[in-house]
Amino acid sequence: MATQLEFEHPIIELQSKIQELRQFMQESGMNLNDEVDKLERRLLELKSSVYSTLTPWQRVQVARQPGRPTTLDYIQGLCSEFIELHGDRNFRDDPAIVGGIGLMDGEPVTVIGTQKGRDTKENIHRNFGMAHPEGYRKALRLMKQAEQYHRPVVLFIDTAGAYPGMSAEERGQSEAIARNLREMAGLKTPTISVVAGEGGSGGALGLGVTDRIFVLEYAWYSVIAPESAAAIMWKDSGQAARAAETMRISALDLLELGVADGIIKEPEGGAQKAPAQTIQSVKHQVVSSLAELKQLSIAELLQARYDKYRDMGVYFERSVDKVST
Repeated sequence: MATQLEFEHPIIELQSKIQELRQFMQESGMNLNDEVDKLERRLLELKSSVYSTLTPWQRVQVARQPGRPTTLDYIQGLCSEFIELHGDRNFRDDPAIVGGIGLMDGEPVTVIGTQKGRDTKENIHRNFGMAHPEGYRKALRLMKQAEQYHRPVVLFIDTAGAYPGMSAEERGQSEAIARNLREMAGLKTPTISVVAGEGGSGGALGLGVTDRIFVLEYAWYSVIAPESAAAIMWKDSGQAARAAETMRISALDLLELGVADGIIKEPEGGAQKAPAQTIQSVKHQVVSSLAELKQLSIAELLQARYDKYRDMGVYFERSVDKVST
């Protein structure tokens, strides 16, 4: 169940008034349909006004809402059949990252993604979607397997970041993520990543070096979470809203900066309002994009991927005059 966000209070209050009025009509037998219609039109206008003017921090809050589709939800919606594969063949299986082989419109595909829980018990089991190094090694094992059998790879990103604990560092967290970046850059098969909610730090990037990057409308993608950025910049994590404003982490910013290749529209108010509709929108985008990528040869695919990341960002070159002595 989604929680009520502060900026949604006027919407919730108006919805309650409409419900109370309908209940009064049912109990009293009075006809107040005109008043109900007016309030419902007002509700539509209010929703449009609120959700079309969300600040970056409010979008972060929507991206964190319970009830948004998880990787397993997307897998169920995208694939008619799916076999989950486990383990990194080195240490253990990491429940924070799930992956396996599925059939999408009759075509085999490897699907991998970070997985959050639906309740406290499952979140503890999934470590709140924060993967250990064995999770990234499992993901890489499945990607290399997909490369061997010429299967495209679809990845879902929804994590606040990789697990920063001592146990993860002892087992080579940074090395595991860095290896994924290197191997994904040269993976000889089409790859697509979808930022479905949170896309925080190297934990997200470890699944994000792909031919196409799509971001859901209310999702965010950044080198660091707003709270952590605020703690570093202003020594106050309470300045998260200010940090989100300056970091340019929303979907529109990412598209403008060239980080994202497209934005996937969400239902008004977020994917948690209509998960099935969101999953179908994601599937449509993934299927159409894979069809485009399959038209390219491996050499063309790798060159386009190289150019994509080489051109990302802005830099300046300045000549330095030689100083004679």
